[in-house]
Amino acid sequence: MTREEILQIPKLGFGLMRLPTLENGKIDLEATNRLVDRFLEAGYRYFDSAYVYAGGDSERAIKECLVKRHPRESFYIATKLPSWNLRGKEDVERIFNEELERTGAGYFDFYLLHNLTSEDIGAFLEGDAFNFVKEKKAQGLIRNIGFSCHDGPEFINQILPEHPELDFVQLQINYADWEAANVRSRECYEAVVANGRPVIVMEPVKGGTLASLRPELEAVFKEADPEASIASWAMRFVRSLPGVAVILSGMNTMEQVEDNIATFDAMKPLSEADYAVIEKVRELMAQAKTVPCTACKYCVDGCPMSIDIPGVFQMLNTAKTYGFTERLRSEYEQRVSNRAAECISCGQCEGICPQHLSCIEYLAEAAELFGS
Repeated sequence: MTREEILQIPKLGFGLMRLPTLENGKIDLEATNRLVDRFLEAGYRYFDSAYVYAGGDSERAIKECLVKRHPRESFYIATKLPSWNLRGKEDVERIFNEELERTGAGYFDFYLLHNLTSEDIGAFLEGDAFNFVKEKKAQGLIRNIGFSCHDGPEFINQILPEHPELDFVQLQINYADWEAANVRSRECYEAVVANGRPVIVMEPVKGGTLASLRPELEAVFKEADPEASIASWAMRFVRSLPGVAVILSGMNTMEQVEDNIATFDAMKPLSEADYAVIEKVRELMAQAKTVPCTACKYCVDGCPMSIDIPGVFQMLNTAKTYGFTERLRSEYEQRVSNRAAECISCGQCEGICPQHLSCIEYLAEAAELFGS
């Protein structure tokens, strides 16, 4: 598949990181079948997984919900080789073969080095992963080679000229992160396009954050287009970018599938007026009164309750910027081990904080918001 052909793939991709689950936590295969069938029926074909998603169950779901039920040529499978599981060449071979067995796919249409960065590239080099994927492509077991990346444009501009075998790059792009200093979406996107590679977009709605916003933010979008969903604005933003091949969306309900299908079927590029609407929303986000924590972690070492104070503040800032959702509460419970409600108001954190923050007050606010 040439890079021009990659750009002709139907733009909506199905992210398989979070699928519907049963009460025991296992993937609900029957529910997933319905989502997959509707997605394919609408003419979309790209499914994105990874070795580590759902402990491997995401790849196993590919076998049950796709490979066993649909002609192999009717869909594209993308999966990934994780750097953090590599200790040498034998791990590269082992993981790749395990992924072939899990999925039953026979070959991978798109195979990615998972989160290739300046810090993690050593594991791929020690495992000779670049030569490995080239060999597998020559054997027909990989059709297109790429990598996902959370590094900066400097690394992208270094790695792509060095490795012409890389056919595409997967980037985190959304309107909230477009100019964010910690993500640099725009600069990374421009680096990939300048190096002549198609872009696969991940996090177009920032993990669901941009699908449900604070009321004053949603009001701006609804005033501009009362019928459009809030998530559709985020999808249209990335779909309007030249050089984007596929936009991934994690979908675990039929409502999400239908909304994405409706958005992409009737997709129209953003107008100048639409860009102005998004810019207004971004400006309002920037005005949120967030906790000015620099995550120096001085407060953590001396906390008698070992509270992850910077982690709590990060989640609180997400709620202040975009709006509180139950999904955010769930993320808080998963990511923050020692939580705000455990604070005993001893004041140790406030005494050492270089920013002189009212940590106790912010922790109380987080405990009330997240319920723990």
